[in-house]
Amino acid sequence: MPAIITDQFRILNAETFSKSMTGIGTTSNYYYTFLGHPNPTDVRVEEYGSATWSTDPPEPLDSFQQEDRYHDSMLFLKRIGANDVARVVTRQNWTAGTVYDMYKNDYDINNKSPQQGASTLYESRFYIVNSEFKVYVCINNGADPDNPNGKKSTTEPNFVDTVPQVAGNGSDGYLWKYLYSIPPSSIIKFTTEKYMPLPLVWGDTATAPVKDAAVRGKIETVVIKGRGSGYTIDGSGASGTVAKVPILGDGTGGEVSITTVSGEVTEVTVTAGGQNYTRGVINFNLTSGGDKNVTAVGDEAVFEVVIPPKGGHGADVYRELGAHRVMVYSKYDSDPDYVVGNTFSRVGLVKNPTVYGSQTAILDANQATNLGALKLQPVGTGNTFDTIYPVNAEIRQHVGGGNTAVGYVASWNRNTGVLKYYQPVGLSTIASNSFRQFDFVGVANTVTCSAITGNALIPDINFNRESITVGGKINQLGQVFSSGKANPDVEKYSGDIIYIDNRAPITRSSSQKEEVKIVVEF
Repeated sequence: MPAIITDQFRILNAETFSKSMTGIGTTSNYYYTFLGHPNPTDVRVEEYGSATWSTDPPEPLDSFQQEDRYHDSMLFLKRIGANDVARVVTRQNWTAGTVYDMYKNDYDINNKSPQQGASTLYESRFYIVNSEFKVYVCINNGADPDNPNGKKSTTEPNFVDTVPQVAGNGSDGYLWKYLYSIPPSSIIKFTTEKYMPLPLVWGDTATAPVKDAAVRGKIETVVIKGRGSGYTIDGSGASGTVAKVPILGDGTGGEVSITTVSGEVTEVTVTAGGQNYTRGVINFNLTSGGDKNVTAVGDEAVFEVVIPPKGGHGADVYRELGAHRVMVYSKYDSDPDYVVGNTFSRVGLVKNPTVYGSQTAILDANQATNLGALKLQPVGTGNTFDTIYPVNAEIRQHVGGGNTAVGYVASWNRNTGVLKYYQPVGLSTIASNSFRQFDFVGVANTVTCSAITGNALIPDINFNRESITVGGKINQLGQVFSSGKANPDVEKYSGDIIYIDNRAPITRSSSQKEEVKIVVEF
């Protein structure tokens, strides 16, 4: 049996997903973006890296095994707040000289949009954002029998009236409907070259005038499909205007005025939109019902009554513009949880990770780290300034019972003596290791390194704080240390990873901030 999943189902999914995220604080769902995979060209560890990652990042894979690998490579996380989520649509900047599709309710595979050739309304270019980030729907693109696909738009719309307006003097034939303005905060967070945001709430103080002005089934425009011929008005000639011509159909109150020149229809203007129309026709003949008598001795004119979206233009901006995408925004700065000096090559989204040591207590923090850490000190005299643990170099520590912990350097701070590390799954598969995977411990055993500069250091087993004073300045470490060891904030492999993006490695530095914008399309 033939069946489809409609665009409205996609819009509903986007709405549900968005509300699930913006309900943070009132629901049990907590979403985090994360950055990860600091050493993607390391091919020693099974399924961890690729020698060509820098130039050709691999496509992410979706399996339970890969999900563990994504968890494993996670560096740090940032919680998504209620104002960090927006439904978005494709950005379509107004450009002079462009022919835009006009809004119509009947675009489909058998009736494609004339300008874009789109098989759905949402794939056509029927709306624009102007240079001041005001968004408009094209109600009429100047289409007529001489320009069946519409005319070029030459004047940028720039008004905020709730009633459809022309731009400038209206010489290009375009009629626009203002919907909303993108505020500066949303421009920064959610506007890209490809996407633009919709209001976080439709019907709030800023958007209520447009929503409240919407009328169900109100006709905003009528298109001339055929001019007809041989018309005379009140027997006075072939040129004139007839007002109060009714729009027939299942609605009420709709009227147009029709102008003829030399017996042909040249203009039709909606003078009353009426309400409750889902179909409509105009008969311009002896029985048209206008304020003047009409005589037609030739072909009768043909009109297309354009039916508005459900509820009228402006009633539901998400349905009107086709909001089946959600953008998630995060900003990573200089928080102590976020390492610098290393790279990340993976961006992801995880739902409901749990706190370290628990499978049930959902993480509730603005930011978090998935890295372990050691507070190191020299053996005997000296200081940490003399030692360098290079990022992504292998480190080892004997942890007792003849066992050895193995990992890699995520970051090393010689000022504070804090070494953060990661331990990818598969370390034990390296022939030179052949061990069970053990974590590092807070004991006075040397932490050796494959590429160390200077002397190897040991954990400071007397360090039990989350800050350290260096040169009179208090340095927050982002983690609580016990006997020189700090656990991650996140229980490894907890939470559901719902989005993964592999990319060429990006090096983090203390002088830069990363903005992450994830678009989820339904």
